[in-house]
Amino acid sequence: GDQEVGEMGLAAVPGRQPAFRQGLAAAVQYAKEVGCPRIHVMAGRVPLGADRAVVAGKMETTFIENLRYAADLLAQEDMIGLVEPINNRITDPRYYLNTPHQAAAILEKVGRPNLKLQLDLFHCQIMDGNLSHNLETYFPLTGHIQIAQVPGRHEPDSPGELNFPYLFKLLESLSYNGYVGCEYAPKGDTLEGLGWLRSYWESRGLQHGGTSKATE
Repeated sequence: GDQEVGEMGLAAVPGRQPAFRQGLAAAVQYAKEVGCPRIHVMAGRVPLGADRAVVAGKMETTFIENLRYAADLLAQEDMIGLVEPINNRITDPRYYLNTPHQAAAILEKVGRPNLKLQLDLFHCQIMDGNLSHNLETYFPLTGHIQIAQVPGRHEPDSPGELNFPYLFKLLESLSYNGYVGCEYAPKGDTLEGLGWLRSYWESRGLQHGGTSKATE
């Protein structure tokens, strides 16, 4: 979309289907160039001045239609489409897709196996909490995990509400083998801020870089 006029994705925005398809085609080309098999298909915002409840049905219909189109296009490239709930309490009050429950219901209606949930634990905690249950419930739909501490959206070992060592162990117990995206704002130097990751590797008997000490 056009960020200069306040757009943040287009997939659920009625009347913007041609621009959505154009943007998706460009995203696929970028993804192919960098070898990235997953694309976040952003829902977009409730139109300015519109009542969320009034436009919700039309936005869902638009979202489902666009997601089916995206899934079919991405399947041709052996790619996965991701949808991410973004909290509307702090981060983006007008964003259309807000909870894992809403996203799961839409994915079920779309019915395409190459569309998955992008589960950002920062947004999930703000909207619903209950992270252990939600991770277990929505894990079969999940194609990517993102993390940040709540409420500051900084490193996972910064002061906040979330116990990331526990959550990492839970992901291990669920046999999650994908990437964990660090979508946070470092409080200072990026490398210094990765101390939490070095500590995690050490707790798992790994060298810095994630390699096993036994194999060394």
